[in-house]
Amino acid sequence: MMIEMDADAFEALVTEELDRLPDDMFAGLENVVFLIEDRPEDGSLDLFGVYDGLALTERDRYGLGDLPDRITVFREPHLNACDDLDELRDEVHTTLVHEIAHFYGIDDARLHELGWA
Repeated sequence: MMIEMDADAFEALVTEELDRLPDDMFAGLENVVFLIEDRPEDGSLDLFGVYDGLALTERDRYGLGDLPDRITVFREPHLNACDDLDELRDEVHTTLVHEIAHFYGIDDARLHELGWA
């Protein structure tokens, strides 16, 4: 059973979960924007989020005119996968940590070891 939540309410929930993350997780985030979309481009419901950029471990620094990296959270896959609001909050939290970790250069294998994938 899919949770019903409009785009504005979901964005508010994501913002609340971002605010709950530890400050040191944001200390190195530079030139990153957080976006919310209904679904991935392929329309699937199995991808909760995506990091689009160059991991911190793979770059020196940003240059003049570099576009920001993007972390996108997908609303409908989250709503489809969760049975209640508490589960939705937990899944959004996990997605945010997972995608921010990619910014810092942590791959999926390590995230699995840490319990964030």
